[in-house]
Amino acid sequence: MVLLPLPLIALAAAFAGGGTRRWGWGRGENNRAQAQEAKDAAAAAFYELDTAQRDLRISIETITAADSSPAARKAAADFEAFGRRIDEVSAAYITAVDAHDLDRDDLEPSTAARARTELTRARDELVCAKADLDRFAQSLGPLLTRAENELAQLAPAVERARQQLRAATGALDGAREAGLRADDLAARLAALAPELTRLNEGAGRHGVRETLQRAERVQREAEAVREEAERLPQKAAEIDKRLVSLRTRAQALTTRAAGVAPVLSELRRRYSAACWQDLQQVPDEAERAVSQAEEKLAQARSARDDQRWADATALLATVRALLNATDEGVSAAGERLRRLDEVSFDHTGEVERTRFALRDAQRLAMAGRSTPDPRHARPLDEAVARLERAVEGLQGRHPDWWHFLTETEAVRRTAARVVQEIRDERGAGRG
Repeated sequence: MVLLPLPLIALAAAFAGGGTRRWGWGRGENNRAQAQEAKDAAAAAFYELDTAQRDLRISIETITAADSSPAARKAAADFEAFGRRIDEVSAAYITAVDAHDLDRDDLEPSTAARARTELTRARDELVCAKADLDRFAQSLGPLLTRAENELAQLAPAVERARQQLRAATGALDGAREAGLRADDLAARLAALAPELTRLNEGAGRHGVRETLQRAERVQREAEAVREEAERLPQKAAEIDKRLVSLRTRAQALTTRAAGVAPVLSELRRRYSAACWQDLQQVPDEAERAVSQAEEKLAQARSARDDQRWADATALLATVRALLNATDEGVSAAGERLRRLDEVSFDHTGEVERTRFALRDAQRLAMAGRSTPDPRHARPLDEAVARLERAVEGLQGRHPDWWHFLTETEAVRRTAARVVQEIRDERGAGRG
């Protein structure tokens, strides 16, 4: 046996084909490894894009549930467009993966290289789509914040509405236990039952904004029912008290109205017709008004017994107005006689009081001026002349004292009006 040198052994092996297979295997495995790396990178990019899309879908659903504005609708449409693009790049990635079996024993280097190229391109498209999706997500920040704030308000708002409904029901039960039917309040509370059903169905069915508005409306209306139910016993007691008070007042006015006739007789006996003829109808008018008031009181009592609180309140207001008018008419006769007696005994006090008002207005009109403003001087001069005519009219055997009193009152009103005008002008810087 001949021993050959090592270099020749190597050369023989090369010619036998072993060296060619070894070096080719090394290049093939390198291509396979690079293709596998590209595949792993593409898979990671695919997973990151899918995760980002899922997360963003939750944000979009949050926005659209809470916001129906054009900006929110545009965000949803843009997300759908991103979805179509993501479907395209994902399909390209899956096609590239399915097209190449990198685990085959006979994988050709050229095939591995082509797989690496296609998978790298798929990865780049996935990464690019992910970057664009991230930028889009960042642009949704204000919309998402507003939507999340509304969602955060949703549960407390619904709970407050439920609490007010429970409170209203409790107050209504309390009113009924006090013997008050409160049928109108019960009807209003029953009308809220469908709204409570919709609240229980949740924002997923009716939307966040609508559910929030519904919860606030239910809370507000239930709170109003609760407050009215709680006040109902007090309202009933107040109406009962007013019924008694107004009935007593009507009886007192009946007695007072009976005293008007003697007063009118005294006025007719001592003063001219001009001083009392406008009071002639007071007794009859008082009688009719009191009769009407008593009729309305009876109706108010019936309404209270039927627990028609609004009707009872309105009727009592009518009674009060009737009695107020009657009271004024009845009082006018006695007051007329008193004033006429006073001025006919000594009218100088009335004259001096009126002249004092005129002089006070004249001094104010001249303050800081050499001549008065004609707008102020004219009505004051006319008032002076009017007072003088009223005094002159007292001559004769039966002077019209009532005309004298109405004239002096009119003169004082004129003086007071001029004073107020001067003060207003000077306060505004025009004086």
